[in-house]
Amino acid sequence: MDTTSFLIYCMIATFTPGPTNIVILSTVNNYGAKKAMNYSYGATIGFGLLLVISAGLNTMLITTIPKILVVMRIVGSLYMFYLAYQIYKTDTSKRAVNQTATFVSGFLMQFFNPKVLLFTMTVIPTFIIPHYSAFPAVSIGIIAITLIGFSAFTTWVLFGTIFKEFLHKHNKTVSLLMALFLAYALPS
Repeated sequence: MDTTSFLIYCMIATFTPGPTNIVILSTVNNYGAKKAMNYSYGATIGFGLLLVISAGLNTMLITTIPKILVVMRIVGSLYMFYLAYQIYKTDTSKRAVNQTATFVSGFLMQFFNPKVLLFTMTVIPTFIIPHYSAFPAVSIGIIAITLIGFSAFTTWVLFGTIFKEFLHKHNKTVSLLMALFLAYALPS
C-alpha cells in the first residue's frame, strides 16, 4: 500500500472544510469549545461506524465479485478528482447555518453528509482491501482513519477561529494547495 498517498488522502478529506467541519467551526464561534467537542465525539463515533459498515460491505462485495475492486478504484479516483475541484472552488466566506450541536447531531450528521459517505465507501476499497484482507489489518486501518478524522474534528475545535480568519484571508491559495495535494494522493 502507498502509505503516503493513503495518509494524504485521509488528511485532505478529513481536515478540509466540509459539512461537519463547518458546523464545528460555527459551533466554536457561537457556543464554545465544550459544545463543539461534544458534537465532535458524536461525529467521530458516526464516522468510525460508517468505516466499519464500508469495510464489511466492500469485503463482502470483493469476495463475491472480485472485479468490483477495479470499479471501486475508478469511482474512488473520480471522487477524489471531484473533491479536488470542490476544494479549489470553495468559498469559505459564506456562513454556516446555525445548528444546535449535540453528540447525537454530530453522530447523525455523518450518515447524511455526502462527503463522509463517499469517503468511507472509497477509502477502504481504494487503499486497504487491495493490500490487506485479514480482519486485524482492516481493523487497524479503520482505527487509523477514525483517529485521523477525530484529529481533524478536534483541530477545527481548537483552532476554529484561526482557521476561519486564515481561510478568509488566503482562500484562493489554500484552496489551490489542498486541491493539488488531493490530486497527488490519487492511487497509482
